[in-house]
Amino acid sequence: MSSASISFPLLGDWAIDPANSFTVFGHTFYWYGVIIACGFLLAVWYCFGRCGEFGVTQDDLLDCLLFAVPVAIVGARAYYVIFYGGYDSFWEMCKIWEGGLAIYGGVIGAVLTVFVVCRVKRISALAVLDLVSFGLLIGQCVGRWGNFMNREAYGAQTEIFCRMGLTLNGQTIYVHPTFLYESLWNLLGFAGLHILSKKTARRFDGQYFLTYLGWYGLGRAWIEGLRTDSLYIAGTSVRVSQLLAAVTCLLSLALLAVFLRRRKRAPVPLWAERRALQEDPPEQRDGE
Repeated sequence: MSSASISFPLLGDWAIDPANSFTVFGHTFYWYGVIIACGFLLAVWYCFGRCGEFGVTQDDLLDCLLFAVPVAIVGARAYYVIFYGGYDSFWEMCKIWEGGLAIYGGVIGAVLTVFVVCRVKRISALAVLDLVSFGLLIGQCVGRWGNFMNREAYGAQTEIFCRMGLTLNGQTIYVHPTFLYESLWNLLGFAGLHILSKKTARRFDGQYFLTYLGWYGLGRAWIEGLRTDSLYIAGTSVRVSQLLAAVTCLLSLALLAVFLRRRKRAPVPLWAERRALQEDPPEQRDGE
């Protein structure tokens, strides 16, 4: 379906047949990679603007990204390879340019790396993850449009009002545009988290990260059930990402409830407050 034309009956007779790559000065660039890069840069730009609110410097964030991004790519590929199978050699497993990346593997790899880097730098990993949660929602929202350009990550056939048409060799099928569902879900999550962060104060470090996990897990558990390219646990009909999303959602919501209740009874200073005191202790301010 990579060369199929795309249409949305909701928009009338409109249809598009975008190329999945373009050439500049003799070099070929793929829209999937360009869109992912744009989502990443937009996420970094946003997070840079809010570093100070979380007690994180731009250098701290860059150090985390320097290590987390390559590990996330490896994690995304490893997750896909483990649950997809069917590779004859290690070299075949490494061919990420032929497709096969799973967002959950990337998130797991990135989160583990952030914990390691933050431990070395002696800063709060949970505060960094709170900040990065906004970037994850932005990156996933934008990045899903790379799937649109590739005509992938769509769902089962349907007659729903917002269905997407894929036409190839004169034959049209209508499917769930699950890439669009997930993009809009992440956009809504980002907007909600942004407004929440501006209207109310965090009770504890890690609050926004748990909120992200709960929100994304809830949406992914539903959307994954509509897709036709899911990865399954070997020997079962269980979609691995759907199961992981559901478990992550329930666990994060439970932890949110527990920690919010505890912090209401016994408040603990946020990392941003503790770091501000380290850099400008009260005795120093009194002596000025």
